[in-house]
Amino acid sequence: MGLGSSMRPCGDYRTTYAADMTIFATPVTRYVALAFIVCLLFVPLFGSPYVLSLMIQVGYYGIAALGLNLVVGFTGQISLGHSAFFGFGAFASAWLNNSFGIPVFFAIPLAGVLTMLVGLLVGIPAGRIKGLYLAIATLASQFILEDFFARAGWFTGGSSGAMAEYFTIFGYSFDTDQSYFYVVLFYVVLMYTFTSNLVRTRDGRALIAVRDHYLSAEIMGVNLTWYRVMSFGLSALYAGIGGALFGHYLGFVSAEGFSIILSIQFLAMIIIGGLGSIFGTLLGTIFMVLLPEVMELGVGLVSGVMPDLAQSLAFIKEMAIGLAIILFLIFEPEGLAHRWKRIKAYWKLYPFSY
Repeated sequence: MGLGSSMRPCGDYRTTYAADMTIFATPVTRYVALAFIVCLLFVPLFGSPYVLSLMIQVGYYGIAALGLNLVVGFTGQISLGHSAFFGFGAFASAWLNNSFGIPVFFAIPLAGVLTMLVGLLVGIPAGRIKGLYLAIATLASQFILEDFFARAGWFTGGSSGAMAEYFTIFGYSFDTDQSYFYVVLFYVVLMYTFTSNLVRTRDGRALIAVRDHYLSAEIMGVNLTWYRVMSFGLSALYAGIGGALFGHYLGFVSAEGFSIILSIQFLAMIIIGGLGSIFGTLLGTIFMVLLPEVMELGVGLVSGVMPDLAQSLAFIKEMAIGLAIILFLIFEPEGLAHRWKRIKAYWKLYPFSY
């Protein structure tokens, strides 16, 4: 009896949804995440402008990619028009600030709301179809919004584009990479925390049920159309906020930057990072942001031997994106998040890693 009472249970004893859907598996992971965020606060003090620029790109692209993962990874839908929502958010924030004098501090979330309304309009018909038809419908929304950007001069400035003011608060302008980094970091932490809590709620579990087995979900009372439409609205919200951050970072928004190529890049981010993984979305975004830089470095190293290669750099970058998607689908279909879990499990269980 004495020996039995001193023994501790082993195994996975999660008996409630709260325990099963906890954000951090252990207190250690929670402290590590908090320590990592604190370390990021010091990056502008020591990081070079080049590093800060890359990290800011990871931030606003990561927010938009997370929205796409809500549709594709968590709900099991498909969207080929995500870059159009990204662009709509950029234009909407600049329009609210330029036309109505709304401070950028408020224009960014309002742009996200306006983009969400557009996403709901797209989601109403898209929520009733699936598969190839859904892909075509979302692709149509991409081209419809691209045409809107080109024609609606009152909203986008037409072919001239639109100026986007820098982020300001209490008279202080975040017009440098060092200062704007904190704005992007705030939104990244906010949106990723919100999503981590969303998937733990009833609505979040309903989205996953729609993905895993929509017939069983419908039998249990889940309104399939409602949750599909809601996923498109939430996805557009994230894209709008990411696009607004993008526009105010560059200071100028042009319709040429939101083509179907960018939509493919967003898909690559969530496929490479891991469909249905919040952490994987961030890993995939980092991978896709660094991939062109690595390709450019590689081309620069061999340009002395092959000078013509430097002239084809743009095509090489696009080929690298497609090749990365294919290789990950073949060799690592569950993405970088799954590989990271395998690495952690290996060292946690070593030497009994089998």
